[in-house]
Amino acid sequence: MRIALEDNHRLVLGSVVARWLAAVALLLAVALPALGLRAENWPQWRGPDGTGVSQETDLPVFWGESRSIVWKCEIPEWGTSTPAIWGDAIIVTSHTDDGRLLLLRIDAKSGGIEWTREVGKGEAPREGAFRSVQKFNDLHNLASPSPVTDGKSVVVHYGNGELAVYDYDGNQAWHRNLQDDYGPYTIWWGHANSPLLHDGLVLSVCMQDSLADVQGATAAESYLVAHDVRDGHVKWKVTRRTKADAEECDAYTTPLLVEADGKKQLVVMGGNQLDAYDPATGKQLWYLPGLQGGRTVTGPTAGLDMIFTVRGMRGPLLAVPLGKSGELTFRDVAWTHEEGTPDTCCPVLWESLLFTVTDDGISRCFDAHSGKLHWRQRLPGRYKASPIAADGRIYFLNTAGLCTVVSAAPRFDKLVENQLDDAGIASPAISNGRIYIRGRKTLYAIGNP
Repeated sequence: MRIALEDNHRLVLGSVVARWLAAVALLLAVALPALGLRAENWPQWRGPDGTGVSQETDLPVFWGESRSIVWKCEIPEWGTSTPAIWGDAIIVTSHTDDGRLLLLRIDAKSGGIEWTREVGKGEAPREGAFRSVQKFNDLHNLASPSPVTDGKSVVVHYGNGELAVYDYDGNQAWHRNLQDDYGPYTIWWGHANSPLLHDGLVLSVCMQDSLADVQGATAAESYLVAHDVRDGHVKWKVTRRTKADAEECDAYTTPLLVEADGKKQLVVMGGNQLDAYDPATGKQLWYLPGLQGGRTVTGPTAGLDMIFTVRGMRGPLLAVPLGKSGELTFRDVAWTHEEGTPDTCCPVLWESLLFTVTDDGISRCFDAHSGKLHWRQRLPGRYKASPIAADGRIYFLNTAGLCTVVSAAPRFDKLVENQLDDAGIASPAISNGRIYIRGRKTLYAIGNP
């Protein structure tokens, strides 16, 4: 009898433990995806998808020099590139006043600089024969292209053509210079396109003045090139052909990797043309010519199976559906908006709402499906950084360090204005519950208490 009671006790206890373990497993199944959202990386220019959107939640809304600053890191002056973040590693590039091109790894926990590497030396020329050499605008320098990482390799590119890959310990895997390989840059105001990483390939683009109408000048081509991330071997290179002339050829935009019909496409905007390429081979998949406007600074964004882009020099904003091939015409454009479009800042999409801001601070919210304007509001200051979207909010950072946070809603709802003491034009980054803002002198890590 006693043995039977003990056996029954074990059965009851075993049943309780089993139910408890099942409950724990259910809680973990629910909680782990949410925790995964908190630990998102920001591996490249404009984040995980290159669109300026983060899926993280519980991000800071209010901050200032004495509030919600986890740490501040003084970085060698200066640069306008966005940090690339993977786990506890923050990758930053800089161009010092004495001409050194630097790569830094910063610890996300402490804000300390773990190592610094000198990738090369260079100058950002502001004088010279007009149209035969790039002449950097005073707003940026050779550290304008943002780094990119996949958690193993760090890829950096500078405005003088230096392209290099490092590991996370700061060891250089390979190095080359695109100006040495393919001729001097002829872009008017300084090369600033950021590289991408995809399926073992480093993808780079150069869109520049062809000099075709300059008597006696050597012709310069615009091109896309892919290098093997392991050894720098050229996997493919294609000429990008458009009908643009002179400064209209120039584009400072970064390509965008999107998916259409289950396949990746590399979308490029500039030179009065929007087009897409197979990132594995460089084959052009489709192109929309005739987007005449001028040199292009504002890069495209994607969502809802569409590309949203702005024609150069504050030309019309347009929505172009994905899924077509060959030459597209204006009949293929879903909608356009012509008034008050950005010259510099990229659009950002949150769910079915598209947000833009002009250099002089006029923000707008559109219905992304139809192009209907929901609201138009002036924000304080001037803008060069592209806005970011997360957790139902849009963050607009101006050049004086003031960030206006608004609800991502079809009615204007300003939540707060947050001021920092450092100016800059680098776009913000989000990772692991924090917002990172790079000023001219300081990298800020902003988080909830």
